[in-house]
Amino acid sequence: MQYRTLGRTGVQVSSLALGAMNFGKIGRTTQDEATAIVDAALDGGINLIDTADMYSDGESEELVGKAIAGRRDDIVLATKAGMPMGDEHNHQGSSRRWLITELDNSLRRLGVDHVDLYQIHRWDPSTSDEETLSALTDLQRAGKIRYFGSSTFPAYRIVQAQWAARDNHLSRYVTEQPSYSILQRGIETHVLPVTEQYGLGVLVWSPLASGWLSGAIREGQEITTSRSTFMPQRFDTTIPSNRARLDAVEQLAKVADEAGLTMIQLALGFVTAHPAVTSALIGPRTLDHLHSQLAAADTVLSADVLDAIDAIVAPGTDLAAHEKYDTPPALLDPALRRR
Repeated sequence: MQYRTLGRTGVQVSSLALGAMNFGKIGRTTQDEATAIVDAALDGGINLIDTADMYSDGESEELVGKAIAGRRDDIVLATKAGMPMGDEHNHQGSSRRWLITELDNSLRRLGVDHVDLYQIHRWDPSTSDEETLSALTDLQRAGKIRYFGSSTFPAYRIVQAQWAARDNHLSRYVTEQPSYSILQRGIETHVLPVTEQYGLGVLVWSPLASGWLSGAIREGQEITTSRSTFMPQRFDTTIPSNRARLDAVEQLAKVADEAGLTMIQLALGFVTAHPAVTSALIGPRTLDHLHSQLAAADTVLSADVLDAIDAIVAPGTDLAAHEKYDTPPALLDPALRRR
């Protein structure tokens, strides 16, 4: 396992991190299964665990809390808030009122007195940056959180929040958690240049593209992944964007075979090769899933392999996205995309 500094915090985190979205009813994961996954992840060198209040309506946090009992200090513990928690209008967003209330709920579910990283799950356009950052700064000063970050923020909102922190003399976001994979490279255009500029740690989610890059989805085979059962429209290959994904997967499988790699190693090695990326969040639903993903922990892709990937899915491209017109230097010079 490789370890990297989380932005400018000085905290060392593993290049693969354990995402707990599948803990609980979403992934049909029991406490015993969740604990076994946490045990194996820690044994494999992972030291960062990421969850959220809304994962299985709080159940994920409860399962994580019980799984880490007695070894809290060895783990960099992260959670998120901001997505709706029930039907009440104010039980969501990033207002001071909700964040203070919901952090206490998360701490109770996790069975801890603080989290290391508290993240705003999505940008809340109805709440000012000053309001949110002021609340987070107070929670940090109270010792309930060590650091705070954002998740899936547009690049311009990341910049605006940095300026708001400076202008109002408040603590700032130290991390961003965006979606990133070989099939979803749009953040290379705006988000990653911004996180590099401001020294933010980057924890990428969905590096296997919701299972498209797991090796389980191939031409001529019925798609039977867990994700496809409740999100069938994302895997319907009669839809042009999904057809494009499948075509890319077939080409990527050849690259992986020629390099002596699994698709998972290719996918995780790709995202962790970018110099802006700190860790890739893996979300195993079973121990077998975890072990296949841990096998990629030390994967380092050669320049030839990275060039082959670029030829299949161009830098800065989301396969179903509109054409982009502003091109950062890192999209033109391969050396700037590699650690």
